[in-house]
Amino acid sequence: MAGVEVLRRIAEGGTPPLTVRLVNWADEEGARFGRSLFGSSAAAGSMGDQDELRQRRDAEGISLPDAIARFDVDLDTALEACSELETAIAYLELHIEQGPVLESLELPLGVVLGTFGVERHLVTFRGQAAHAGSTPMDQRRDALAGAAKLELEIREIAKRAGEGAVCTMGGVVTRPGIVTSVVETAECLLDQRHLDGYQLAEMLSIAEAASRKFAAEEDIEVSWERIWNIEPILFDERLLELADEAITEVAGSSHRLPSGPLHDAAEVSRAGIPTVMVFVQSLQGLSHTKLEDTKEEHLELSVQALDTLTTKTLEAFA
Repeated sequence: MAGVEVLRRIAEGGTPPLTVRLVNWADEEGARFGRSLFGSSAAAGSMGDQDELRQRRDAEGISLPDAIARFDVDLDTALEACSELETAIAYLELHIEQGPVLESLELPLGVVLGTFGVERHLVTFRGQAAHAGSTPMDQRRDALAGAAKLELEIREIAKRAGEGAVCTMGGVVTRPGIVTSVVETAECLLDQRHLDGYQLAEMLSIAEAASRKFAAEEDIEVSWERIWNIEPILFDERLLELADEAITEVAGSSHRLPSGPLHDAAEVSRAGIPTVMVFVQSLQGLSHTKLEDTKEEHLELSVQALDTLTTKTLEAFA
């Protein structure tokens, strides 16, 4: 781990002017329960949705409280983690880019301006199950038809919003889910992201209106349930400048870019702690796949940049 190497180098140099800590956050992705940044939101004090979290279940029906209890974590006491950040004066994070920007610019490293805001919803279309063989096409109330139309429309919504906007329908579950029946229920997981809060809200409003239009066209119903959201987060300007300096010294040049993926740094920044991230190039811009990779020489540069940034931060904030 890059952080471990930096800590070892600091320890070899004697006692630093400030305490330096390494943190390993719990469940950044949120893939199992649809709730990202679990550990960092607890530490940042923003976990205000505990009642909702108690109702969350995974694909096998296991509740979130039961899952974390296996690791001696309790939702009622999770917010006590806030005490860990009471004396923090800066937060630094190194991460792979998970996108194609740095590779397209032929740069190994970049400075992250901030993280996109996210709106994540469960969109449910409800129609009527009917026999696939005996129900005429013009008399069907097919819930999947509404979902399919929305999937195509959100791509256009993101395209029109521009500035890096993204919309993703990451999962669709249909019921009864058999080949001989028209789909009665289609549950869709929708994720929308933008660096501008107003634009993000507009994207959500347009998607909701589109879903109602498609429901009316297919003679079905639609409902929305918010799973989770976070506003756009912009990182600390002073640390951005120090990160630019560190990367330039190590790699020759730097580039600032936003982060579409969420990171724990967003929650720490939201808690009011000066925060910055450094990205290291991802090959082919791929992530969340077995093809995810980064050149070894770029990884070495990223550790050097984090080390240099840490030194600069200690000097600036001591």
